[in-house]
Order: sequence, then C-alpha cells, then structure tokens
Amino acid sequence: MKDLSPKPGDLEAIETASRDEIAALQLQRMKWSLKHAYENVPFYRDSFDKAGVHPEDLKSLADLARFPFTVKQDLRDNYPFGLFAVPREQIARVHASSGTTGQPTVVGYTRNDLSMWANVVARCMRASGLRPGDVLHNAYGYGLFTGGLGVHGGAERAGLTVVPVSGGMTQRQVRLIEDFRADGITVTPSYALSILDEYAQQGLDPRESPLKVGIFGAEPWTNAMRKEIEDAFDMHAVDIYGLSEVIGPGVANECVETKDGLHIWEDHFYPEIIDPNTGEVLPDGELGELVFTSLTKEGFPIIRYRTRDLTRLLPGTARSMRRMEKITGRSDDMIILRGVNVFPTQIEEQLMDVPALAPHFQIELSRPDRMDVMTVHVELAEGAGNPDAAARDLSGKIKSNVGISAKVQVAGAGQVARSEGKAVRIIDNRPKES
Repeated sequence: MKDLSPKPGDLEAIETASRDEIAALQLQRMKWSLKHAYENVPFYRDSFDKAGVHPEDLKSLADLARFPFTVKQDLRDNYPFGLFAVPREQIARVHASSGTTGQPTVVGYTRNDLSMWANVVARCMRASGLRPGDVLHNAYGYGLFTGGLGVHGGAERAGLTVVPVSGGMTQRQVRLIEDFRADGITVTPSYALSILDEYAQQGLDPRESPLKVGIFGAEPWTNAMRKEIEDAFDMHAVDIYGLSEVIGPGVANECVETKDGLHIWEDHFYPEIIDPNTGEVLPDGELGELVFTSLTKEGFPIIRYRTRDLTRLLPGTARSMRRMEKITGRSDDMIILRGVNVFPTQIEEQLMDVPALAPHFQIELSRPDRMDVMTVHVELAEGAGNPDAAARDLSGKIKSNVGISAKVQVAGAGQVARSEGKAVRIIDNRPKES
C-alpha cells in the first residue's frame, strides 16, 4: 500500500494545537452554543429551566454535565422545524431521516453551517490520505440522507475531483472506479464487500484497481473487516464517523498513518462518554455511550445528544484532539440472548476467522418455543467445499468466544441479503410482547 502520511503544511494549526488551547476554544464556543440554543429554541429553554440550569452556569467544561440530555424522540416531538434556532428562511438546506420506524428526524443548516461542514469533511479527506487533485468515488447515498451530499461538499472543499455515483448499480460502480481511475472511495463497509464481489464477477483483480484508500462509515465494522478489505484491494481502509443530528459525516475520522481510532474534531463537536443506564459522565478510557454537544452550529444546535453508540475516549496521537475507539455497537442494537449481551460486530469477528466462509452475514432471532434462538446466515467462500464443516467451525468459535450457542446456516454465493447502504444485520422474528 502507498504511504499516504501527511507532509509538512498539510494540517491546520488547530489539529496540532495544545490541549490547553483546544480546551480554551471549546469553553468559549460552548458558552456561545448554550446561550444560542437557550435564547432561540423553546425546547432548550424549557429543558434547561426544568433542570434548573442556565447558560451562564457554565464556568468550566465539566459544568456541561449539569445540563440535560437531548434524545432522538425530542427531534421527533418537534417535527419538522421546532428545534431550528434561526428563522426557517435562513436555513439553506434540510436533511431528514427516512422515518421508516416513526416520525422522521429533521435537521437544518445555515450557509455558515454548510461551510463548517465542508471544512470538517475536508479535514477527514486529508486525514484519510487524499490530496487536491485526487479522484473520489462517492458511493454514499444522495438525497435526504446526509452521507452523499455531506461527503461531496467536503471533498470539493479539499480540492478533490468528486464522482457522485451514489449507491446501487454495482456493475457500474466497478466500471467507473476503473475508467475514472479513482484514488479513493467513500462507501459503507458492507457495500464495499458487494463491490468486491462484482470485481470477481467481472474477472478483475481488485488489487490492481486504482484505489489507494477507502473511507468507510455509517455502520459499525471490525478491524478484521478492515484487514479483509485492505488485503483484497491492496489499499488503506479508514473509518469516518458522523450522524445527521450532530452534522452528518465528518464528526471524526481515522488518520491513515496510525489507524488507531477516530480523531474527533473537538473544535466543533464536544464529546462525552456516559454510563448508558445512569447518565453519569465517565472518565476518558471507560467504555460507555457517546454524547455530543455542537459548539459552532447556527441552524440546529444540539446539546448533549445521546448517540446510543458505544465507545471510549482516548488521548490524541496523530492529532492533538482526542480519539474515539471504533464503535463496538449501539446500546439500542444490542441483542440480549439468554442473558448474554451480544453485538453484531462480535459475530462478524468470528466469521472473519473462518476462511471457508465469505464475509456476508445476517442474524435471525426467533423463539420457536420458550427460548430465544439465534441463527447466523452466512455464505460459503469461493472454492470452499464443505459447508457443514464451516458451519461447525463458526458455531464453535461463537460458543467459545462470545459465550452463546448459535445455529449457523450456510448458503451459496449471493444468497445472504446485500445492502447498498447501511447493512441490515438483525432480523428479529421473535413474537412481540403483548
């Protein structure tokens, strides 16, 4: 793989500022953000008042713990524009969730917000090893989803040549990567595997592709998956993180020279880790739920937003700003099976250790009688010949390393459901509680 480490002059001054400088900037901006939200969003005024706090109570960064959390239901309850902090006519763009499981969540951006967003995504592109003039194949979905347009604006700000492919039409994805000589690709890790399968279908060697870096986000993925993708394409694979409620993609990114966790752009997004059960703020290094407060957003400030993502905060390495570990799962994506907490990423780790199986999988939960049953649907790898042995191998690894018994169903190539966006890892067919 090509060395993509930054050269002198590649980084912004804030990326290598001292921790004291970063903290001073954060406190200044946090005071502004709390005051802006309190004075312009009735929800925050009511929320702060009920908690008995006022923006002027913030004297130090630690004082943020006195302020109430914001959760996704708050966005739904204020649909569509109730959490906007500026008049609607000053909103330059609106994004929204699909709303397939309830009321959509809507977020808005002023022109200054869009410029800030482009700046932090451009920072992500540079951290990933891309430089002005490189070609970026953007396979994130365009539209109300923040992925496609969010990456697009930041990649242009970074001076890249952007190919706005979006998701789907996998045959065309491969052709354009090859014909346009893409240096980088932004895509979900699960869809990257579908693109990899398409290379094989077309008789092309992915290691000969022009890609030198893949920037993967929108779903949890493991370091075992990273190795699989890097080996298959002979390219770097780095993690990007974001969510629409905070800004979209670009909240944090791995640095290609270290790949040791995602550096959070702390000059715009203040992170906390809390105990998901008690809400208590945990010290750096402890595993818990990630919470964000925006420091510079005008149109849609967000105060102590509970992401439900589970990770831990670590000191900076390649940049001064703190890192977050790769997301291990979501507190609302955790499977409790016969008293054991299980995340899809744990199953993925065991699957990646069975050479006879392809990396595609889906977990089915059922309750045929009184006990819950987990069935892991997987595919036989190309050239592998004994599905029963592969099933026993994976089942044994899950039992030994995760601590649960699981059935393993091995299907032929292409039989496990694919996704062009976020992978649907869990199908819960258990009867609903009455």
